[in-house]
Amino acid sequence: MSKMEQHLDATLEQILELARWAPSGDNTQPWRFEILDARRLIVHGHDTRDHCVYDLDGHPSQISLGALLETMAIAASSFGLEMQAARRPEAPEARPTFVVEFAPARLPGADPLADYILPRSVQRRPLSRRPLTPVEKAALTASLPPGFGVTWLEGGARLAAARLMYRNAKLRLTMPEAHQVHRAVIEWDARYSEDRIPDQALGVDPMTTRLMRWIMRDWRRVEFFNTWLAGTVAPRLQMDLIPGLACAAHFVLTAGQAPRRVDDYVAAGRAMQRFWLTATAQGLQLQPELTPLIFSRYVREGRVFSGKPGMQARAAGLARQGELLVGKQAWEQAVFMGRIGAGEPAAARSTRKPLSALLVGAADARSR
Repeated sequence: MSKMEQHLDATLEQILELARWAPSGDNTQPWRFEILDARRLIVHGHDTRDHCVYDLDGHPSQISLGALLETMAIAASSFGLEMQAARRPEAPEARPTFVVEFAPARLPGADPLADYILPRSVQRRPLSRRPLTPVEKAALTASLPPGFGVTWLEGGARLAAARLMYRNAKLRLTMPEAHQVHRAVIEWDARYSEDRIPDQALGVDPMTTRLMRWIMRDWRRVEFFNTWLAGTVAPRLQMDLIPGLACAAHFVLTAGQAPRRVDDYVAAGRAMQRFWLTATAQGLQLQPELTPLIFSRYVREGRVFSGKPGMQARAAGLARQGELLVGKQAWEQAVFMGRIGAGEPAAARSTRKPLSALLVGAADARSR
């Protein structure tokens, strides 16, 4: 046991043990904890813009950090504490840093969402097409903080959303920059993974999984299969179109205005986590669908994200499709998208690095 672990307060340890289960893109866990004393710590965030095409502006990682802070606040309520977090404005945008303090709660009682921190997971397989009930929708809508709203995509709009995800998957699966990410984030022959996505959680059948593993070893194989053997069809059908149709609805979470700053995306992450935990509390499963929003934002900002010809134009087409789906203003104000429905929890899932691997000292934090 390290000296840091020996001096970790028992209550703070339990809060962080729960907080580390916050969701993050591809299970990257872009946070480390520097303990100051029994009720204060620093969250050292980082993004993956230097190697991940889905995070070139750092905003998806900032959403994950917001989810972490919200999970930390919910967990703290179980111990009669409330949390205050302040971002250090001098920290580089690629490394958001937060000073977190806990104090006795002014109001008694634990946040009921605390019971759903551990059960919450991503379900990539088909869900029930049973429509959401008015009670479920009301609970999900009420979970959002002031300034955030939700647009439901049901019926014919659900089909349109499934088509959007199917087209979006072709962009992802034919882009060399995305191939590099996919190779790095999948753990093969695994039901659980501490730092990646286990292949058994991808939502494809065993034969397709084996073929994907062989093809993804070499970009030349990917190009050959995509060009001559319709290599994207099977995974797109199994991971995007079929699940996109087999659900109660798709949804888009929107902010009161288009997000611009780090704090906007952190707030979006906090709202997203409350929505997701509320879905879990309602017995519903959820799968994020963030990449159409990411590529649409790249298009709006003129950000070049691929060296392969045609990728920018394909992303522009997806952006127009998203605007038609929910309206131009809502699409620009969107901070999160997903599909939702009743169903069994995922049998395979990403776990998390142990808390001991997430604790750093001041010197370690400065050298990162």
